[in-house]
Amino acid sequence: MTTRDFTATTFVVQDGRTLLLFHKRLRLWLPPGGHIDEDELPCDAAVREVREECGLEVDLISPRYRMGTVDVLSRPECILLEQISDDHQHIDLIYFARVTGGSLKVAASEAEGYRWCGPADLEDETIAEDIQRLGKMAIEAVASRDV
Repeated sequence: MTTRDFTATTFVVQDGRTLLLFHKRLRLWLPPGGHIDEDELPCDAAVREVREECGLEVDLISPRYRMGTVDVLSRPECILLEQISDDHQHIDLIYFARVTGGSLKVAASEAEGYRWCGPADLEDETIAEDIQRLGKMAIEAVASRDV
């Protein structure tokens, strides 16, 4: 039987580049992200994970707003189904965000390093295809909203 967890990942963009962390356990270049806590909204988890993993404050580019008496939550840019092991998957809600504050301080418990990647940097063969493509999409999306 396959088990599944919900996760949130945020492509953080600043100055035309997106932030990737070298994940300590997985040994991969990944954007900040992690499990959505019980009773936590996915968009709140996306912002929390960025703060916890790298000390930055961000605004998701898909805004949260009120529609009459209900909240419309920040919309993920896409949702990935990731095979973590033979019997475990992550349903990963992918968000794009811009930096609004804080200062970069990578949590040593999570990552061994970081890099800010522009579109050309994302072509590095050590970066997975989904990260390359989503990173470029995030850079474009933030730039188009900053005009």
